[in-house]
Amino acid sequence: MSKTIESYKLGNVEVVISETDQKDRLHVDCNDGTYHSEFTVRMYEYENYKRHMNQKIKLAYNKQHEEEDSIN
Repeated sequence: MSKTIESYKLGNVEVVISETDQKDRLHVDCNDGTYHSEFTVRMYEYENYKRHMNQKIKLAYNKQHEEEDSIN
């Protein structure tokens, strides 16, 4: 099991940052109870562009819910 670096809420989205087998990569796991997404980022990106990463996560989840609402 990978060690969790950080865990936090981004609105309704639970974000968990954890180590990977690759030294310079981190695993980002996002879940809002309806949608689940995961991806990897470089340590440099996480340390220097975390705010931008969080904005992209929030926009992606908002868009998913908007698309679902427009279908229903």
